[in-house]
Amino acid sequence: MDDQADAGEGGPEPPPEPARAGPIAGGLVTETLAYDGGRQVTVYVPPDTPEVVVFAGDGQEISQWGGLLEAAGAPSTMIVGVHGLADETSRLHEYSPVFDAERFAAHEKFFVKDVRRWVRSRFGVALPIERTAVFGVSAGGELALALGLRHPGIYGAVFSGSPGAGYKPPAVMPGSIPRVYLVAGTLEPFFLDNANRWAAALRDAGADVVMGERVASHGAALWQEEFPLMVAWAFGPRSGSAQGQVEASVSEMKTGELITGRPKSDAGASCCAEVGHPSPPRTPDQ
Repeated sequence: MDDQADAGEGGPEPPPEPARAGPIAGGLVTETLAYDGGRQVTVYVPPDTPEVVVFAGDGQEISQWGGLLEAAGAPSTMIVGVHGLADETSRLHEYSPVFDAERFAAHEKFFVKDVRRWVRSRFGVALPIERTAVFGVSAGGELALALGLRHPGIYGAVFSGSPGAGYKPPAVMPGSIPRVYLVAGTLEPFFLDNANRWAAALRDAGADVVMGERVASHGAALWQEEFPLMVAWAFGPRSGSAQGQVEASVSEMKTGELITGRPKSDAGASCCAEVGHPSPPRTPDQ
């Protein structure tokens, strides 16, 4: 997923790889759906009833991150990972609406309608908007932003890591915008500029947005470290926890705030403090 520009050189050393979780308690299910000659979707199914569902691009990779949420004590989260294409040009055309509108629209329909319908049928999961997010990194970060802005009646939160620059903030923002968590590294200036551009535009539109700036380069170390924090910020503590446990970087978050530095990765720390109560559930549009 290291696309579109060099991540940057010089400056502080990037953070080490985040601590890896042990064997997962949840399970992984991969099936091939009828799109584009057959497209795989991998779902991380948490050991407990899902409280949150995250739909992700590049799902062959992000679906494997459920163990990080388990280790962090995040809310019970199902990750629905729609596999991305290996060919970078084709992947960009599916993920960003500015390159090939027809290709993007076809993938958008598959991702937003067909995959959600399959999840309801296959797993019996159809959570309200306030418990549903769309997530992507790099070019997938563009996808998450595009789908979130185009479908605010489906996704209550957008998680975008190191977004590319193909899809830029529209001149006129939609009237309804999901909550947005952006993150990028100081050692990937191209992507950091893109994320900051989006954060500024979303703030100007009155959106609930957090922008995280980390000492990190373009890669999985940054995104894996941030993923549990994204889930904690959007969805609060695990059900049954009176107060929740959280790393300081999450508990200090405020809407529109720039969060600098690097989140802790202590194996014994848990990521999920109560950072706000969800609004009463709405029913996702079909």
